[in-house]
Amino acid sequence: MNSDITLTHRQQEVLRATVRHYVATAEPVGSKTLLEEYKLKVSPATIRSAMSFLEKAGLLYQPHTSAGRVPSDFGYRIYVDHLLTPVPEVAQQVVSFLQQRLHQQEHILELLLRGAAQILASLSGYVILITPPQPYPAYLRHLQLLQVDPGHLLVILVTDTYETHSCRLALPATLATAEPQSLGKELELLANFLNLHLRSKALTEMGNLDWGMIDREFSRYGELLHQLLGELVQRHQAPAQYTQILVSGLAEVLRQPEFAAGHQLQTMLHLLEGEQEQIWPLITSPSRPGVRVWIGAENPLEPMQNFALISASYQRGGLPGGSVGMLGPTRMLYEQAIATVEGAATYLSTVLS
Repeated sequence: MNSDITLTHRQQEVLRATVRHYVATAEPVGSKTLLEEYKLKVSPATIRSAMSFLEKAGLLYQPHTSAGRVPSDFGYRIYVDHLLTPVPEVAQQVVSFLQQRLHQQEHILELLLRGAAQILASLSGYVILITPPQPYPAYLRHLQLLQVDPGHLLVILVTDTYETHSCRLALPATLATAEPQSLGKELELLANFLNLHLRSKALTEMGNLDWGMIDREFSRYGELLHQLLGELVQRHQAPAQYTQILVSGLAEVLRQPEFAAGHQLQTMLHLLEGEQEQIWPLITSPSRPGVRVWIGAENPLEPMQNFALISASYQRGGLPGGSVGMLGPTRMLYEQAIATVEGAATYLSTVLS
């Protein structure tokens, strides 16, 4: 189960029942309640012994001396990793529900993502975070150089998605006085050279051309090439790794008893409104497939260590797109939450394909 702990079947049953009771009621649970409500076919003494072991192992704790036990962050982690029963039918229901409710918004990305966030927040009762898909970098398919007048050059390029871009550059003085016909032939040869070495490269990487490859016959174009490639890089800057996260469900999460205290709510609001760039790396990890679950103290951000965050990446046209996240108390119905996030990611991947 874990390199540091091994639970018996009975201890697993007690931990599972404790988690489910606390998630449902937000109240500490004792051995008598577990015996009555979960039909554990053992004596109260056996349950007390199991709860005592789980408490010593750090999976349960007593919030007050006279109270029952509640799960710790470690207890939730063991539950999520080993005791949770997947509910794939919930993910399928989420996909179906989103399809029915959002079919008219599917052709407008912002409406689609905002609508999905609102629906998921309403379904779950937690805060939903959706990152928009990042723009794809453009790759060069073809480049052409044309002299438009004695002092200027027109650069025309076509990207891998067949978008056409152009820019007008001033010719260096050493070239501006060249005979037009001769210059035209040289520009054609230079364009062929650039197409050979730059085709299929991202426009943002154009400044990385190995100048040692430039043949002597193009050496006098060094200044022009620096200007040309610098212009392309500037116009096609790499997409920002952080953009605004769509947030929905603050009103829903206020119903959770954990957020009755003002400081908890203030912490969440500050994080979602003013510190989104810190949340971004936690919910955006296209290289890690599947659902990711951060529970309480596992969160690297201190303000989030009272919360649980569940996220999954969706794809856009078969490539990494964005992520769907769900933020709520650690006392979360993890089966439903994980299935909901999985279903939402599946739906967005399908629509955006």
